[in-house]
Amino acid sequence: MAHLGYRCGKLGSELTTFAEFMTAPATKILDKWFESDVLKATLATDAIIGAKVSPSTPGSAYILFHHVMGEVNGIKGAWGHVKGGMGGVSKAIEKAATEAGAEIHVSSPVKSISVHDGKARGVCLQSGDVIESDCILSNASPVTTVLDLLDQNDLPEEVVKHFRRNWNSESASTKINVALDKLPNFSCFPNAGDGNVPMPNHYGTIHFEDSLDQIEDAFLDAQHGICSKRPVIEMNIPTSLDPTIAPPGKHIALLFVQYTPYEPKDGTWSEPGKKERFANQVFSVIDEYAPGFTKSIIDYEILTLFWMRPMPGYSSYRSPIEGLYFCSAGTHPGGGVMGACGRNAAMVCLKDQKLRK
Repeated sequence: MAHLGYRCGKLGSELTTFAEFMTAPATKILDKWFESDVLKATLATDAIIGAKVSPSTPGSAYILFHHVMGEVNGIKGAWGHVKGGMGGVSKAIEKAATEAGAEIHVSSPVKSISVHDGKARGVCLQSGDVIESDCILSNASPVTTVLDLLDQNDLPEEVVKHFRRNWNSESASTKINVALDKLPNFSCFPNAGDGNVPMPNHYGTIHFEDSLDQIEDAFLDAQHGICSKRPVIEMNIPTSLDPTIAPPGKHIALLFVQYTPYEPKDGTWSEPGKKERFANQVFSVIDEYAPGFTKSIIDYEILTLFWMRPMPGYSSYRSPIEGLYFCSAGTHPGGGVMGACGRNAAMVCLKDQKLRK
């Protein structure tokens, strides 16, 4: 805490601005800089994405800035699509790892992590094979690592209690991946030519919110334990930039949707028809702006999400077990295609390895 206070003190006159960014609601920042309610609603989605908060929730300003601080190819605040699809990221990591001497085993589920005298000693696979190591990085969620892969007798009692009683993995977000037989045709910016040639509006993120009130109302539904009657939707169409990931003339739309309680009060997600009914709600909103969207759907998959971070005291990637580290999206700085969680955990692990020698 003293170190944090020292770093904050070095901000000088900018400390007040920093404190506002970290604690204020996004609405306060947006109202200060913008007049258009449509523009504020569009920007506000970056303040709620993946989180069960609204733009008026204290602290949502940080979420907004978190999502505009990144860069792609040196361009600040830019987002991008992976050429060839998201699997390209995994393949690139695989190539770099194997070139560095790593061995990758697929279809090899881990049954447990072995511990002796408080130190990690290896992993036991469901096949019965054992891989010995005194350094293990777990990309499983922290709750899975602690409650499913470890013998709880090897853990401090307060750690087990935390993950059993206090763990909250709700994000209120859902992702819907949609296969389309043609490009969406938006009333405000009609498609040209045969209607299947990407236009500038197809390249970026497409929003469907007209006001901040729409987002707030959607959030209130989730607070009452039900899915938003009028969901908040972000759409990306990666095939507008990379047609190789779909058959000729076909397209893919990726929808990030809020708010969807992880455990709805009006029925579970495993209930027959529950996901489909919600998906139809989402599609009906899109139809208002792009008539015929629903009719153009070939197929879709709907994924309910959850996010998590380790418990207080274990935010440095180190687990309570010496030699075992958390490195999933359940660690800082969270989800996103950036690899920061794994890299940070690896750097901590390497530092500890040097200290032990």
